[in-house]
Amino acid sequence: MAFIYGFEMMWMGKDSLFTGWRGPIMRWMGGIPITRSSSNNVVEQTIEKFNTSDRLVIAIPPEGTRSKVTAWKTGFYYIALGAKIPIALAFIDYTKKTGGFLSTFHPTGDAEKDIAHIRACYSGIDGKYPDQCIVH
Repeated sequence: MAFIYGFEMMWMGKDSLFTGWRGPIMRWMGGIPITRSSSNNVVEQTIEKFNTSDRLVIAIPPEGTRSKVTAWKTGFYYIALGAKIPIALAFIDYTKKTGGFLSTFHPTGDAEKDIAHIRACYSGIDGKYPDQCIVH
């Protein structure tokens, strides 16, 4: 879809996905390796990428795909706030075998309130590993 509409589609993934023979393929597919163990200004770098691109979409994978989480990381929120762009709330509901977009959301700067609102939007949607997720 992004190609059809002329968007540059990128996605963020754990840096270990980009090692060996997979690295060039992942980058060709729009992957951006993220080193999550260090503070390397990912938010600022991503905001700058938005500021220098005319038509950019970045997909940020959800929390809880490999282990249980107790809180969401907030980088996605601060990227959208800093780049002055909306957050498209997408979902895949594994129980109902459906997926799509719920809505778009414009961050207000009140992170606590905004993230509580976003979490509420996902109520009743089951990810692949619902026992590892904090939203229900």
